[in-house]
Amino acid sequence: MKNTARLKTVTGEELMNEPIRPPNFIVDSLLSQGLHILAGAPKVGKSWLAVTVAKGELVWGMSVRQGTTLYLCLEDSTLRIQNRLFEITEDAPANVHFCTESRVVGAGLEEQLETFITEHPDTSLVIIDTLQMVRSTKRDNTYANDYSDLSALKKIADAHSLAILLIHHLRKENADDDVFKRISGTTAISGAVDSSFTLVENGRGSGRATLYCIGRDIEYREMSLVRSECNVWDVEETLLPVNKSDNLISLLSAFVKAHGNFIGTPMELVNSIDPAGTENISTRTLSRKILQSDAALKKAGIEAVCRRSNGKRIIELTSADRDDTTAPRNIGTIDPVTAHEATGAHERLEVARESPLR
Repeated sequence: MKNTARLKTVTGEELMNEPIRPPNFIVDSLLSQGLHILAGAPKVGKSWLAVTVAKGELVWGMSVRQGTTLYLCLEDSTLRIQNRLFEITEDAPANVHFCTESRVVGAGLEEQLETFITEHPDTSLVIIDTLQMVRSTKRDNTYANDYSDLSALKKIADAHSLAILLIHHLRKENADDDVFKRISGTTAISGAVDSSFTLVENGRGSGRATLYCIGRDIEYREMSLVRSECNVWDVEETLLPVNKSDNLISLLSAFVKAHGNFIGTPMELVNSIDPAGTENISTRTLSRKILQSDAALKKAGIEAVCRRSNGKRIIELTSADRDDTTAPRNIGTIDPVTAHEATGAHERLEVARESPLR
């Protein structure tokens, strides 16, 4: 009899050697697949976002994954939605859907969403306006109930590789200096979602606001917004941390192009790509950054493998356009056995991709 109670595990070694799949973004670098919450004042541009993603146009200069979008505008009428559409576009596409009524979580909403997604398998974005409208009135907003409701929606988002954006309210009072603590409800809300966005107006009627963004798959940023003539928020300025992984990819690409393939320790690689130490690259995090940049490195024509050999962490970089009969360049002091092992880099990478992590 098969033991179904056995845990499916992945070892630490496999995790540290496995290339990491980058997040699947609906709006590049801002909105990934999963569950998200946007809290703030009314008129935060939900209709515009739904239409823009459906049309496949840029969102504030960021590319999108075009697909069918669903906007549950549960506090609006069809007349208000129509008026809003005429404000933001001259041509609303057929793949953006609006709905003014739905069931609540735990009483049919999940089934309604699953049915819609089945009928529209290219769905990339669902907006629920507002979260409170799909909460059961029979349940208190306790931590357990908040987490249960949001987990049900996150399960759908993850299962179908799409984004669900929940529109919510901010508390009227200030909560210390942390704008995310102003999100109404318990801390389960911020704990259950993949990212949180808060829109805070500089002053009522000012036409200016700041969008604060934080999440598991995105860099923290603050975006200064100004309301356009079409009543849509435009980006005026973005405070965004420098993406050091992009610079690392450039350094690795330039090195491989100039010197050929590489096999060596993280320290030897750092000394090779940044001999002056101006980039402050940490050898402790280098392997992680390389694994998490696997897709970008492939796009740059580099195959990367991270593994352990004879108690040492080894990094192998292979140019995709090299002659397969050419052995990787041994930059460091790796023993001959390790150097010989490098010729099987592609085979080991394929084995790693079949690990339990996949």
